[in-house]
Amino acid sequence: MEEASNQTRFVSAEQVVATLRMHKDASEASAIRTAVHIAQDALEASLPAVRLGMTEREFAAELTLQLLRHGSDPAMPFSPIVSSGPNSANPHASPSDRPFKPGDLLVVDWGAAHLGYISDLTRTFAIGEVESEFKHIAQLTSQANAAGREACRPGVTAESVDQSARGVIEAGGYGKFFFHRTGHGIGMEGHEEPYIRAGNRLVLEPGMSFTVEPGIYLPGRGGVRVEDNVIITVDGAECFSNLPRQLRILPL
Repeated sequence: MEEASNQTRFVSAEQVVATLRMHKDASEASAIRTAVHIAQDALEASLPAVRLGMTEREFAAELTLQLLRHGSDPAMPFSPIVSSGPNSANPHASPSDRPFKPGDLLVVDWGAAHLGYISDLTRTFAIGEVESEFKHIAQLTSQANAAGREACRPGVTAESVDQSARGVIEAGGYGKFFFHRTGHGIGMEGHEEPYIRAGNRLVLEPGMSFTVEPGIYLPGRGGVRVEDNVIITVDGAECFSNLPRQLRILPL
């Protein structure tokens, strides 16, 4: 187009638009809040279906059905991640035909959409009783999530929220097993600015919404992640999600 018009120059507006989108107004925040509630209700409706021998893929299908039944937009933000046993040590796993087994950790990462705005949550469960180290890393991850959420307020940097969550896991001796950023922005996309990671000195401001999702992943054994959705307010932060964050043991 510039070649066709010598006096015209096109400049990328990507960063300008991204900055505008980072700041959600009241109606946008309300849509995200509703998307979170839909997602939470859908998960609770799905959990009674868990049984030994059920596959990751089968539970993901049940959860998808419940998301639609509870009011999610048909165009969901992403397909649910359901990973069990050793697969739960992969934070980006896809549901497989692996059946649930006694002693498994079960990571469920899912979200809903409402009026085009999305939620993105993660909770970890135990299929019956699990080994003591799994219980320990679940407790540590929950504490890291709490530290990250407590650090959220206007005037702090994105990297300081990351370090607040990461510091708990590092102090517990599992730092090398937390190898992704603490969070990412949410809005009309599943991943957008601001990114809650080391080195991002962006100052958080009211209206910025993002995830807080620390995790610990033991290769070949199992993993834990706890993810919540928050928005910065004028005097702190609001956490949209309120499902229990501790390791929940599902009956066999």
